[in-house]
Amino acid sequence: MQDEKKTAVFQVRMRPSVKAAGEKAAADDSRSLASLMEKLLIEYLKEKGYLK
Repeated sequence: MQDEKKTAVFQVRMRPSVKAAGEKAAADDSRSLASLMEKLLIEYLKEKGYLK
């Protein structure tokens, strides 16, 4: 998975308060919101057995 190029685009709608909290959490982790969302999705998919 590390060798994959990031070319897929994924748009999501969310409440402004969720976006603001996500941006703060991402900044606290020195990440972009997109990077944080990708990290969280990967963790979830691994936990559920969809990714190795």
